[in-house]
Amino acid sequence: QVFPSQDPLDRADFNAVEYINALFPTEQSLANIDEVVNKIRLKIRRLDDNIRTVVRGQTNVGQDGRQALEEAQKAIQQLFGKIKDIKDKAEKSEQMVKEITRDIKQLDHAKRHLTTSITTLNHLHMLAGGVDSLEAMTRRRQYGEVANLLQGVVNVLEHFNKYMGIPQIRQLSERVKAAQNELGQQILADFEEAFPSQGTKRTGGPSNVLRDACLVANVLDPRIKQEIIKKFIKQHLSEYLVLFQENQDVAWLDKIDRRYAWIKRQLVDYEEKYGRMFPQEWCMTERIAVEFCHVTRAELSKIMRTRAKEIEVKLLLFAIQRTTNFEGFLAKRFSGCTLADGTVKKPEVPPPSTNPFLEDETGTETDEIVIEKSDTDKPKKPKVPDNPFHGIVSKCFEPHLYVYIESQDKNLGELIDRFVADFKAQGPPKPNVDEGGAVLPSCADLFVYYKKCMVQCSQLSTGEPMIALTTIFQKYLREYAWKILSGNLPKTTSSSGGLTISSLLKEKEGSEVAKFTLEELCLICSILSTAEYCLATTQQLEEKLKEKVDASLMERINLTGEMDTFSIVISNSIQLLVQDLDAACDPALTAMSKMQWQNVEHVGDQSPYVTSVILHIKQNVPIIRDNLASTRKYFTQFCIKFANSFIPKFINHLFKCKPISMVGAEQLLLDTHSLKMVLLDLPSIGSQVVRKAPASYTKIVVKGMTRAEMILKVVMAPHEPPVVFVDNYIKLLGDCSTDTFQKILDMKGLKRSEQSSMLDLFRLRLPAPPPGGDNTGSLSLSAPTPEQESSRIRKLEKLIKKRL
Repeated sequence: QVFPSQDPLDRADFNAVEYINALFPTEQSLANIDEVVNKIRLKIRRLDDNIRTVVRGQTNVGQDGRQALEEAQKAIQQLFGKIKDIKDKAEKSEQMVKEITRDIKQLDHAKRHLTTSITTLNHLHMLAGGVDSLEAMTRRRQYGEVANLLQGVVNVLEHFNKYMGIPQIRQLSERVKAAQNELGQQILADFEEAFPSQGTKRTGGPSNVLRDACLVANVLDPRIKQEIIKKFIKQHLSEYLVLFQENQDVAWLDKIDRRYAWIKRQLVDYEEKYGRMFPQEWCMTERIAVEFCHVTRAELSKIMRTRAKEIEVKLLLFAIQRTTNFEGFLAKRFSGCTLADGTVKKPEVPPPSTNPFLEDETGTETDEIVIEKSDTDKPKKPKVPDNPFHGIVSKCFEPHLYVYIESQDKNLGELIDRFVADFKAQGPPKPNVDEGGAVLPSCADLFVYYKKCMVQCSQLSTGEPMIALTTIFQKYLREYAWKILSGNLPKTTSSSGGLTISSLLKEKEGSEVAKFTLEELCLICSILSTAEYCLATTQQLEEKLKEKVDASLMERINLTGEMDTFSIVISNSIQLLVQDLDAACDPALTAMSKMQWQNVEHVGDQSPYVTSVILHIKQNVPIIRDNLASTRKYFTQFCIKFANSFIPKFINHLFKCKPISMVGAEQLLLDTHSLKMVLLDLPSIGSQVVRKAPASYTKIVVKGMTRAEMILKVVMAPHEPPVVFVDNYIKLLGDCSTDTFQKILDMKGLKRSEQSSMLDLFRLRLPAPPPGGDNTGSLSLSAPTPEQESSRIRKLEKLIKKRL
């Protein structure tokens, strides 16, 4: 490793030639060569002296190193000897300590064993005395003392589990088990005596004994506790089974309130008489209520199966409402801790909803009415986990919910018929009274009713009935779409009566076309807005239904078909608006194609047919825009569809203008530019607020109208020499179709012989199709880029200004 140095001679990539060139950059510098050579020789001598000094300094290093190594080895040997001495002394010290503490260790072991023996003897004494006392107290029914003593005896007996091989210990253990069994049988007998299956309940003295007996039962086998609870609840509810037998009038659904009133009285009576007898942790009040629910569910199921034909919708809903109210009462009163045995499963916590159907709104608009309606019913949702008693009784109504579903089917059918009748009676919305394009109020009424049905049904069941209700919803969404929306779209004067006016476009050109009135345009826009509202709300409805229904049935809920139906209504509405405006412009385009363009002598203002088209656009578009103010995207769709329909039709009529003189072509170019400007301004025409047109729409207009301008530019170009004309056509239009080229020649008014030679030349000049492509002759050859289009537009504008 060379020490850092700035000297170029020390560099690893030293180059002698470069170094010499650096010393003598010019011929004049060679005059100092002797001085440079002397400097280098002096440097060499200094380096030699330095090397000699270093070499001499290193002659004694080896001898000094060997001497240092020998001294280190001697120091290591001395250190090793000292460590060995310390280790020997440590071993001797350890042996001495062991001899000193040997007797102390024996004493420690003796003390530990003696302590264990004394403790065990104490436990044995306690166990023997406790067993004797337990047997004596059991005979005297001193349950209060037995409860504490028994727990202590059981705890002490656990210490003797490892001594069960000793006969005396095993005998004491068997006596404890026998005492426990005797206590269990005795307590059950006492409860049977106090609360016989038939007869009146005892009160007063025995209650204190039984209260202590319950404390003993807590320590005994859990089976004893379960038996006591079961017998007490059965005896407590025996009167209920007699009062509400199947053949009694009060047993039917119309008097279901009496069942719940009876159990409420019984619970109050229990609290007053027996509330202190049972330990609080037994939750006896809740157990009585839960057993009542199970009995009631079984009894109601049996009686409804027997009298199924008598069940009406109002009666069923009344019973369900009262039952769910009672279940809500239980949820407020009890925690549901006794339901852990699996009789009723707690519903799972649903994920936090992001559904706008449930947003907390207080507005008065129609969509907000639906949302607000949802919020008022939200606490009753079955999946809310704070009601563990939901369905404990009301589940019995689920097999009979077909009555409810059939009723909703009938009600919705009547609702749709009423909507149809109201529309016929009231007529379409008045454009001058309300804001045009407003959503039809009937759709808000429909979804409010849907919300009510959905919440109501989800309270009754989240299983198959919800699927059946969804099917009903789908049926009437489709009916609403066809009867209220599509059924009320204005019909055209076509004999077919369909939603298209293509037949109108095939009428004799130049004939008058029946336009939609202002009221009809507003109606179409209103139906479009309503269909859009229905589409969005149906999607929210689907999400809400999936939240309400059981997870296993979610896949069966699909409203895509209904959403598609509303999309079709929207599409048909837009198509009607487009075709109406398109048909209104047809006479003007027909007039354009019939003008004698070869006789035009000078270029003036825009032609009358352009003024007519602009007039129709200014009449229709502001009305449509104002009525679709709430659905801008569909107004944009209308503009795009109109441009896609009008521009090709304009170009087709342009081809019918033949022959055309140079001045006529210039006039047409001016007209085309005027139409282009109007079309670009179409979305905001007649509006005080000027908005920039959407880029997608502008692109369509620029592309289509630029093609029309290019066609006229080709027509204006001289056809001599033919090669230049053909190449100019291919370059400007990029259209390899011979039909289009033929139309251009017709517009120029060339003779057939000239056209024939031009066509032959055109076919020869066509570029070869790309390899692997199909030679259809309709490819878009070298489509102009946006920059090229804009430059051409600027040239055309300059040309028009020059002509003017």
